[in-house]
Amino acid sequence: MESLDRIFSQIVAALAWLPSEIVGLILLALAASLAIGIHMFALRLVTRALRGRQTYWRSVVLRTKGPTRLAVIILLASAAVRAAPFKATDTAILTQILGVAFICLVGWTLIRVLQIFSELHLRRFRLDEEDNLLARKHVTQIRILMRAATVLIVLITAAAVMMTFESVRQYGVSLLAAGGAAGIVVGLAAQPVLSNLLAGIQIAITQPVRLEDAVVVEGEWGWVEEITMTYAVVRLWDWRRLVLPIRYFIEKPFQNWTRENGAIIGTVMLRLDYTAPIAAIREKAAAFAAESALWDRRVINVQVTEALSETLEIRVLVSASTSPRAWDLRCEMREKLIAWLQSDYADCLPRQRVEFTTSHDQPMATVRVRETERPMAAE
Repeated sequence: MESLDRIFSQIVAALAWLPSEIVGLILLALAASLAIGIHMFALRLVTRALRGRQTYWRSVVLRTKGPTRLAVIILLASAAVRAAPFKATDTAILTQILGVAFICLVGWTLIRVLQIFSELHLRRFRLDEEDNLLARKHVTQIRILMRAATVLIVLITAAAVMMTFESVRQYGVSLLAAGGAAGIVVGLAAQPVLSNLLAGIQIAITQPVRLEDAVVVEGEWGWVEEITMTYAVVRLWDWRRLVLPIRYFIEKPFQNWTRENGAIIGTVMLRLDYTAPIAAIREKAAAFAAESALWDRRVINVQVTEALSETLEIRVLVSASTSPRAWDLRCEMREKLIAWLQSDYADCLPRQRVEFTTSHDQPMATVRVRETERPMAAE
């Protein structure tokens, strides 16, 4: 710093023949230009040194380019202001501007540091893996807490900036303390927003739901695509998006199919005639499941769950590692079982029966038709 002050003092002495205001402006312009040039040169050196490293570290350097450039400009501009022959009032104004810039630099740097450390932590986890429970847990926590920390840093930075101005210092203090009548009014008006913010922090800590969880909400099934501090987006199975306030997952019940792991049991319901060979169906269902690459080799079961007036209700349980695979496996099992029954046991499919009875009062035979359910209902 002393060397910078000495250099700028020498420049001021060399330009003493010019008016003091002009000398000060030239000094500030020279300081800004010199700062930008030094920063560009240093950035080029660091980028060249990291050329053989991972892409991530080069991206870190590029993401910190803004704060580091501002830091160099503030450093050189401070030395220029001290050396420039400005009036006392002008020097005070420039010093205050540099103070505001320094406060913004601190907030900006904190946000960038949090982003870099969060990304560095999340590099160990991959969401595109099949067993990504731990990855979804960490990604959800880091993203929500990162948003909360960013909001907090912005509020503190804005309050600190306001406190540097005498006319609005009380508002900065009120913003930091969240006190006063204005704070109460704003707090009451922003109650839904604040409740969502608190719900977002609670979800980040307790994690009733995470990114890419398979959930059933409002009668719709889909995956949690995005979680912010105020809302969550559920990507439905047909590519629609269901947007919900974040406090929904705190206040209302919902189904989370991947809370502990993605494995789930699928159900296939068949309604067949009473003559259906249950043992053969059980054996064939096990064979079809064993042939399928979707089955996780854990659960296969066939049971008669209901005896209706005209048909038997048969339930086939089969498990898979994820809910999408379970859905595909259910469809596959249903198709293969129906095709096998049509081929080998066509008489066991639901059909209409005609029963001939003879009435004592009428010599002619009457026909009574009993209808069974035609389609194989499947759930």
